[in-house]
Amino acid sequence: MTHPLDQPSLAGPTKWNSMDLQLAGKTAVVTGASKGIGLAVVRGLVDEGARVIAGARTSGPELDGLVAGGAVEFVPIDLSTPDGPAALVKRAVDAGGFDVVVNNVGAVAPRPGGFLSVSDDDWQRSLDLTLLAAVRTIRAALPELTRRGGGSIVTISSVNASLPDPLVIDYSAAKAALANFCKSLSKEVGGSGIRVNTVSPGPVETALWLGENGVAQTVAQAGGATPEEVAAAAAAASVTGRFTRPQEVADLVLVLASERFANVTGADFRIDGGLIQTL
Repeated sequence: MTHPLDQPSLAGPTKWNSMDLQLAGKTAVVTGASKGIGLAVVRGLVDEGARVIAGARTSGPELDGLVAGGAVEFVPIDLSTPDGPAALVKRAVDAGGFDVVVNNVGAVAPRPGGFLSVSDDDWQRSLDLTLLAAVRTIRAALPELTRRGGGSIVTISSVNASLPDPLVIDYSAAKAALANFCKSLSKEVGGSGIRVNTVSPGPVETALWLGENGVAQTVAQAGGATPEEVAAAAAAASVTGRFTRPQEVADLVLVLASERFANVTGADFRIDGGLIQTL
């Protein structure tokens, strides 16, 4: 089986000329923007002519390059703190406002020791970054989106929201709560022209899964396999036999951000290569 890292990469920009997503001139706030899915979303938005306020703890060479291009403002911020998300949103409001919010920040720590190894601090860290960062970002963003007459909120959830896994028990619970929150919120704010949707990836070809201290390496160290064997087994669980690529997730986010799909709200879009085989 081909290892996920051996697949052709779609990390670079891909231009789809058959449909104008009408994102040119729009401004988006993106959390967790310095790598992985978040970085791919930032790049995709810039390619579509949007401006981006990008929040993350630290930047990186690729994000720095986008900042140098003039369409991205990087805001160094700890989004796991109670005040971090509001500070990011305030920076965006002060810079002229925004039309789109993409909640991408989150983290997963495999728990090979089982449920009893997960402390209260572990639970709190998962909830702060995976659930409450999005809750706080949206709470801060809603007044501006309301003032502007509407907008789009796209939140990165996970297949684990509906596929509970004891290996990531706290992450699964946090993502399930996140999906439930977004669906509930969509019913409250839809009448104000604010759309709320989620995207639920399976394993994605990012450092979170495949990098140093990522899921594959952590699971391998606990179980006696190699990271390559763990990654290959995860890829084999999907119908397509490979990991999703960050740009593929980003393309779906761009569609949901676009007003070309203005009657889509309260929906969850799974992108997992057929991993979940139930209806």
